[in-house]
Amino acid sequence: MNNILVTGGAGFIGSNFVKTLLQKEPYSIVNLDLLTYSGRLENLHDIKSKKHSFVKGDIRNKRLIDKIIRQHKIDTIFNFAAETHVDRSLVHAESFISTDVNGTYVLLESARINKIENFIQISTDEVYGSASYNQIYTEQDALHPSNPYSASKAAADLMALSFYKSYDMNIKITRSSNNYGPYQYPEKFIPKMMTRAIRGEHVPVYGKGLQRRNWIYVEDNCRAILTVAERGMKGEVYNISGDDECSNIDLAKTVLSKLGLSEALIKFVEDRPGHDARYSIRSDKIRLLGWKPRHTLALSLNNLIEWYKNNEWWWKPLLSDKFVKSDTPWKI
Repeated sequence: MNNILVTGGAGFIGSNFVKTLLQKEPYSIVNLDLLTYSGRLENLHDIKSKKHSFVKGDIRNKRLIDKIIRQHKIDTIFNFAAETHVDRSLVHAESFISTDVNGTYVLLESARINKIENFIQISTDEVYGSASYNQIYTEQDALHPSNPYSASKAAADLMALSFYKSYDMNIKITRSSNNYGPYQYPEKFIPKMMTRAIRGEHVPVYGKGLQRRNWIYVEDNCRAILTVAERGMKGEVYNISGDDECSNIDLAKTVLSKLGLSEALIKFVEDRPGHDARYSIRSDKIRLLGWKPRHTLALSLNNLIEWYKNNEWWWKPLLSDKFVKSDTPWKI
């Protein structure tokens, strides 16, 4: 693994992953991103390495993908490129199918033709659907996506596995629980809470806030993805989860408490359609490869709050986005 193509590398997890790569080894990295609403060059502002080059482009453009692979002698692809927000998928499902499914197919086909050595498909725990109380999904469980976003990711996973089975390609899939950390677009729950609370505005919580999520710090997820690339078995799926599960309402109260603000800022709003009650995955398989999370939600939230306080230049220009402004963006 020497010459790497990272797609979606200007997004939240992708940009953090590029930085993880640059800190670990002298990889040569081509970062491909279309720079839609959440892919931003500002996420890469602190990268100075000559080993990193950025290309603006679409993963659905096969001619461009082939050109990059051949010109840069790419041997490994990490596919982070995707439409990711559930609320947006309820409004614009077609763009999710186009990017997440068709785009993944284009990458896989180019990888096959150009004999790429290593292809890592980045997925999500949401493909398993909602977990009941005390239920924990493993990599062997069936997929039951509940919304257009998770359905598009499930389809991409199955497409990737079909290329492994049909063409014996070295394909691996990672499915992580909810990520949080710096450079996360403020339509997502934690950054929306923090940016609103910092400005003294109300914090919207769907329904009664009883939905439960497992949270993982983005740096831990990035290390896990790299572990899968280096030590994982081809054709395998690896769940990646942290050790922190909590309800949305408890998380909102925790953030407000850390900011020294009243819980009266919490505003319960109409729940979105098909809102999964709980996500839970078992990550024993990847821990056998030597990975484990280093961050806890309690301590990381303190650092993240400070990051948002100190980086208003990054998030304030995003507040005009209607999905960021709205309390119920799935209605837009």
